[in-house]
Amino acid sequence: MLCKNLFTLVFQAVRLESVCSERVRYMVVIYTNGHQDTEENVVLGMDFTDKDSKSCSIGMVLPLWSDTNIHLDGDGGFSVNTAGRSHVFKPVSVQAMWSALQVLHKACEASRRFNYFPGGIALTWMSFYESCITSEQSFINEWNTMTDLETTRSDSPSMFSDRPTERERTECVIKAKLRNIMMFQDLENITSKEIRNDLEQHMSCNLKEYKEFIDNEMLLILGQMDKPTLIFDHVFLGSEWNASNLEELRDCGVGYILNATREIDNFFPGMFSYHNVRVYDEDATDLLAHWNDTYNFIVKAKKNNSKCLVHCKMGVSRSASTVIAYAMKEFGWSLEKAYNYVKQKRSIAQPNAGFMRQLAEYEGILDARLTIVCQLCISLGTSANVCSPNAERCSVHIRDSSSSGGRAACPVIGTVAGSIPGPTRECCCCVLGQDTLPLSVRPRAAVAML
Repeated sequence: MLCKNLFTLVFQAVRLESVCSERVRYMVVIYTNGHQDTEENVVLGMDFTDKDSKSCSIGMVLPLWSDTNIHLDGDGGFSVNTAGRSHVFKPVSVQAMWSALQVLHKACEASRRFNYFPGGIALTWMSFYESCITSEQSFINEWNTMTDLETTRSDSPSMFSDRPTERERTECVIKAKLRNIMMFQDLENITSKEIRNDLEQHMSCNLKEYKEFIDNEMLLILGQMDKPTLIFDHVFLGSEWNASNLEELRDCGVGYILNATREIDNFFPGMFSYHNVRVYDEDATDLLAHWNDTYNFIVKAKKNNSKCLVHCKMGVSRSASTVIAYAMKEFGWSLEKAYNYVKQKRSIAQPNAGFMRQLAEYEGILDARLTIVCQLCISLGTSANVCSPNAERCSVHIRDSSSSGGRAACPVIGTVAGSIPGPTRECCCCVLGQDTLPLSVRPRAAVAML
């Protein structure tokens, strides 16, 4: 019955390859006219347990926002990237791929034309389909497969990458087994040789030629094994280890995971809400371009009374930079204050030189936007001075907040933060009372200025 209702909305369904030959998977694009009476599109991942099955289930729901990009992988497939999510699709034939791309490009054009963004009034109906995700976990994992990964979950499908060598397969198994062994050992009273012997027993083979690899991997795991750092009541900063520890995630009340790596898999798709920033820890990486989306993702976790784990490989550079950027925007802090606060909470936090330059640039962007907002208030006849470039030193436009020693978000600008990357720092509207602004300019005047 579910499929029958769905297909009244479908304008294209394309069969995809599957890791298991007996499974049948379809990428289905559905559309309807939303609240604005404009075309809105969603991609569904539909699963059939076998070719003779008369019923199907949903394993993935992917909204097509205005930032959606489609990339060919050169191997008969393509990826769809939007709002921090990335999904790979491999149609069963060239004709099927051509049909899929034609439909997707048309749908993406509509999303860009009407500027659909997460948190807006578009695509609210997709929540019904998200509530209908009932595919088996292995199906869900396949829909969430990513490419170019160094660390994957143990049951991650491998159809989208080159076939690994025997040594690479063994190293992958060693990593997974070693993590499980070290998790339950008293590491202060056990030697690396004893761990290796235990590992050989678990794998039923001699690992002498992997001794150096095992030692290096043990050191890496040790560096990651600390518990995630609670930076704010709703934000944890951690490592790959923390992101892969299901029991720890549940104990911490984490419902959202911000994966700030290109090389690490999402370990529990379907169990947590993920946002991916697929970048490497390099000075030349443009991390600033992602900070509006990461900010909105963390805010979403807070609004839903949940907690967000922000992680990279070690919880040192990429994820720390992202949390610092969040603090600057959320609380109106200077870079210096946000950096020192995060560093005090997690001593190993250290953004690379390139990310520090981007954080300084981000500070300038936030201060410039705050100044624009204050100028807007003046133009509307409020009696306030123009905000100084450094919000931390502006006595007029900042007031104390009880949360985290920070600043309360501006209720005027905050209402439009989802549509335009604007500040949530307080402006004179907050100090003087937003009732001083005419209804006709709340918040449209701010949008026009920003």
